[in-house]
Amino acid sequence: MNGPDFTRLTPVTAAVDEDHAWQHLRDAAARPYRSAGRFAWHFARGKLGRDPVFRALIERGDLSLQTRVLDIGCGQGLLASLLAAASAQHAGGRWPMAWPMAPGAVHYTGIELMPRDIARAQASLRGLQPLPQFACADMREAALPPCDAVVILDVLHYVDHASQENVLGRVREALRAGGSARARLLLRVGDAADRRGYAVSQWVDRWVTRVRGHGVAPTWGRRLDDWIALLVRLGFAVQTLPMSRGTPFANVLLVAELRDGVAS
Repeated sequence: MNGPDFTRLTPVTAAVDEDHAWQHLRDAAARPYRSAGRFAWHFARGKLGRDPVFRALIERGDLSLQTRVLDIGCGQGLLASLLAAASAQHAGGRWPMAWPMAPGAVHYTGIELMPRDIARAQASLRGLQPLPQFACADMREAALPPCDAVVILDVLHYVDHASQENVLGRVREALRAGGSARARLLLRVGDAADRRGYAVSQWVDRWVTRVRGHGVAPTWGRRLDDWIALLVRLGFAVQTLPMSRGTPFANVLLVAELRDGVAS
């Protein structure tokens, strides 16, 4: 399905301050979670405000031209809310000239293992159009629909190495089935080669997991070079971007695009 014609939207102006625009966008994306209770709203504001990956995805335009987005490990659906808020803010003319085009009418599917997070997502985002779709499922077994972009942020290390490769292989097939010329995977991982940053991120990860009411499971990390090698072997061309700004972590965003003519 084609998205809206952005040439018909209200023109943006260079006078829109980027920091102010991001604060407005962050607040707008967090606002729907008030209906799901104080925890959901405070978590949304904190995560969107402190985690650099969300602003980076908007400022880089990684999802600007994607109409079918699959978010694996979506939690309470923050990305769905952010993309909808960005589309509305762009249409309202409050968009910095330096930023790429905002996402349009995104058809979003989120997969999440934790029922509480799915419940918060559905309760908070039921007013969005197009309506986001959420599935409570294990990413190792969940059906992956054809899509233009797949986002996996900080969750793949929860499954063993063989399962990681299986998930990424099925992601590749979902992107191929989508048929987009810009099919891409946006995968954030911790670089286990950075021992200090990786250890800090693992400690915080376990703490947040407990706060959210979940059990603490073992994790399976990799060195950044090993993540890249795996993706290349699966048929992706990979760009790496540091994604720990303002934090003590060792996070890296891997922007992986499908290469043509690669055998399955």
